[in-house]
Amino acid sequence: MSKEENVIKYYVTCNKLKDVIRSGWKDWNVKRERVESVAEHVFGVQMIAIAMKSEFNYDIDIMKVIYMLSIHEIGESIIGDLTLFDISKEEKDKIETEAVSNILKDLVDGEKIKELFLEFNDKKTKEAKFANMCDKLECDIQSKLYDLDGCVDLNNQPNNKSLESDVVKDLIKDGNSWSSMWLKFGQKIHNYDENFMKVSNYVLSNNIKE
Repeated sequence: MSKEENVIKYYVTCNKLKDVIRSGWKDWNVKRERVESVAEHVFGVQMIAIAMKSEFNYDIDIMKVIYMLSIHEIGESIIGDLTLFDISKEEKDKIETEAVSNILKDLVDGEKIKELFLEFNDKKTKEAKFANMCDKLECDIQSKLYDLDGCVDLNNQPNNKSLESDVVKDLIKDGNSWSSMWLKFGQKIHNYDENFMKVSNYVLSNNIKE
């Protein structure tokens, strides 16, 4: 294929992410005219990364982080947004990496881009750790925005497999709102550093739409 074809083929494939709705919001029966797509999530995590680098002065290559976050979900244009209720982590990593390889195979820089995808998934470098915290925090913040808009009814959750989690059950039993449960759950399971924890707690305690 020509370079022009490669550009368009890559773009058209990634463009499909605009129509892939984030599975977590579907699982929790978020009621809203437009629910966040994977493409919108990708935009959101990059904005979080820019702001976190600005305010907390991380010693990282922020352009590498932005590049990493821009491609961290491209495999979902082929496999969809699968959760751990749908498939094991090992199997998801396998099929997602295969999908990414297929998407990037014709690009001249395909192997370099794939290395960034794998680095993000490995969570070992300082950029990858930072990027992963941005990825998780963005989701938690979005839950608060949906909750403030009254988009979730905890008493109307048919077929919600998330409710099978003992941690989720305990948090809801303690009287937490949906987003408070979501944020506290994130604090329990994600490796947030001190700065990300501060931001998470701010979101937890404030009406962030005011």
